[in-house]
Amino acid sequence: MKTLKSCLGVCMMVLLCALVLPAQAQKVRVHGVVSDEYSKPVEMAMVRAEGQTGIAICNMKGRYSLMCEVPKDSLVLVYSMIGHRTKKHVLNGVAGDSILVNITLSSTGVQLSNATVKAYRRQTDQMQKLSAKGAKLMPSTTGNAVEELVATQMGVSSRNEMSSQYNVRGGSFDENVVYINGQEIYRPMLVRSGQQEGLSIINSNMVSDISFSAGGFPAKYGDKMSSVLDITYKQPEKTEGSVALSLLGGDAYLGFGNKKFSMLNGLRYKTTRHLLGSTDTQGEYKPNFFDYQNFITWKPNDRWSLDFIGYLSTNHYNFRPKNRETKFGTMNDAKQFLVYFDGQEKDLFRTRYASLRLTHHFNEKTQLALLTSFYATKEQETYDIQGEYWLNEATTQEQLGVGTYMEHARNYLTAQVMNVGMQFHRQWGQHNVETAWMYKNEKVKENATEWEMRDSSDYSMPHRLDRLNLIYSLRAKTELSTNRFEYYLQDTYRWQSPQGRFTLNYGLRITHWSWNKETLFSPRVSLGWIPTFNENFTFRAATGVYYQSPFYKELRDTVTVDGNTHVELNKDIKSQRSIHLVIGGDYQFRMIDRPFRFSSEVYYKSLSQLIPYNVNNIRVVYCGENLGKGYVAGIDFKLFGEFVPGADSWVTLSLMSTKETILGHTIPRPTGQRYNLSLFFTDFFPGTTRWKMTLKAALADGFPFGVPHGKMDERPFRAPAYRRVDIGMSYRLLNNEDHHIKQGLGKAVKNAWLGVDAFNILGINNVNSYYWVTDITNHRFAIPNYLTGRLLNARLLLEF
Repeated sequence: MKTLKSCLGVCMMVLLCALVLPAQAQKVRVHGVVSDEYSKPVEMAMVRAEGQTGIAICNMKGRYSLMCEVPKDSLVLVYSMIGHRTKKHVLNGVAGDSILVNITLSSTGVQLSNATVKAYRRQTDQMQKLSAKGAKLMPSTTGNAVEELVATQMGVSSRNEMSSQYNVRGGSFDENVVYINGQEIYRPMLVRSGQQEGLSIINSNMVSDISFSAGGFPAKYGDKMSSVLDITYKQPEKTEGSVALSLLGGDAYLGFGNKKFSMLNGLRYKTTRHLLGSTDTQGEYKPNFFDYQNFITWKPNDRWSLDFIGYLSTNHYNFRPKNRETKFGTMNDAKQFLVYFDGQEKDLFRTRYASLRLTHHFNEKTQLALLTSFYATKEQETYDIQGEYWLNEATTQEQLGVGTYMEHARNYLTAQVMNVGMQFHRQWGQHNVETAWMYKNEKVKENATEWEMRDSSDYSMPHRLDRLNLIYSLRAKTELSTNRFEYYLQDTYRWQSPQGRFTLNYGLRITHWSWNKETLFSPRVSLGWIPTFNENFTFRAATGVYYQSPFYKELRDTVTVDGNTHVELNKDIKSQRSIHLVIGGDYQFRMIDRPFRFSSEVYYKSLSQLIPYNVNNIRVVYCGENLGKGYVAGIDFKLFGEFVPGADSWVTLSLMSTKETILGHTIPRPTGQRYNLSLFFTDFFPGTTRWKMTLKAALADGFPFGVPHGKMDERPFRAPAYRRVDIGMSYRLLNNEDHHIKQGLGKAVKNAWLGVDAFNILGINNVNSYYWVTDITNHRFAIPNYLTGRLLNARLLLEF
């Protein structure tokens, strides 16, 4: 009986194997390469067989391998990728164990006569890619094209056309971090006005790629609470160059190279004398800003590469004021402020920067880099200016106030920041892992004295019978030397499933500061999803903890005794903290046979351990203590597309609410704008591409503010809205991009453009800050300091 049962069991197993083995044998491996119409591999393309569950994802080289069941008639393979047309390939009479199938996927761009309308790159993480293609022809008052481009993006605003600084979602200028080729960049610290500010370190002629995030950025980027701007410089393989001249300065650029070596050279000069002549304050302006930048890349072989950046800048701002006449108020209450000056201001800002990156490429998926950089600044701000002023009713000339004031400053600051670290990058399948550590040494030395005296109707303010007091007096003599240690680990995991394409970025950042013995942990995560049910959509979500470790300006705590203020460095200061939550997405569509993209993001930032500050012009003055908490909430919209064929334009709208609580008082943050509308529009004249027009327009809510040297928890006023329209008209004198000119000087020229800019074409008086006049009755008058007026600029651009 047992023998019979054993025989039956063996028979059943044989029968089961007979049923299974043929099914396993009817398998075939389909493999190959998926490329685009330019023979470039299509990474992350999905391959599947119709009616079957298995899928394959292409690697970085576009290669795939898929095991398929052999059907009775034919095998239908489906190849798909976001931004490309889905393609089906039919295999009849499948035989053998392996079949090679190479497929070409065409992009979703549309060919219209002689022009190709492109499909836009998809953003699946929190870093958006910006193009500086048309930046050279846009009207620019600062000469810093990249920052002016960033200021037109979603969630970003700028209220001073003389400065390249910008605010992001309720944050201050100091809450934005900037990288060039993976290394953090620093800015001068004593600059208090756009007039003093020179050229930023970013040379737009040398830029290859621009990445920007207004929140929820990955762990690899440093300790700032608002935004990150990541710049990558070019590595040309042929000679290129340009020369630009205008009434505001000029620049020259030369780049050359091959597959092993490349060099970029940028020389710039800027003067704002022409621009400052349109302000209310008349005088002798002598602003001269000069810089030189060099970028070298050397690749001796496939294993090693060396990158070097060198930067030198010298900025002089000399000013001897003569008089000022400002009219302000309303039609029913118009006032006139008249000042006659004596004295001068002399400022000097010198900056040196160098960075070195040595990279060993183990293979195409693994690399290890040694990073080092050095930043040094020497700054001095000196002025002695006396003014005699009259404040009158504009219509009746009734005198409201008369007096004299004198401002004095001898401010000197030197700073050095040295960085050294290592960075490791490895790709494992669909994972991109990056980790790095960094050591920073910071040294700052300040020796500053500044005071202000006011005499109103023969009385010194503030008025006391027993002694003479200054309205403001500050003394600072401090030195700082600290060490910082930074480490981060992050992974970007991309995969594709029947539900769509996913991008997951997660990481952790750890920092330690020797000044206050503070160790911080900053986890961050973001997820992007392009659904298969409609590939025109992209959804994103991000959250994380962002700390802003104090730098020198945040440490400066002030103590006032008998009207005299001196600076002390706060050893108990803590890092400000912001918890980000960002949810957004894009929708791509076609209208009038051209591509468009509509984007939106809603965000909330929980703020704690805030160091309160006030903004005067572009100087951010901190109280030096962690006294506040608050929040920022808002929603941003952006419509981007080719309103005109071949020219990108966009419009953005931001709505925001922000509050902070200081010592029990809840007030708006000093950079809290309730709304911001920005427009960047380009157009060609009908029937020709020789004439090009670029328009920039901004409408931004005013900032809250209080009286100068007042309490940090009182901001009862709000400045008027910032309204400005700039237009640039450019005419192409020569177009030799196809090299049809073979003789003479013209063969060396690629393009020649002649342009005219109309700044502030509507002639609107925008308020930058206020000067306060106080009479003997302690009645205060806020006199607006207006920005630049309507002005024309001529420019010439030659590209080689």
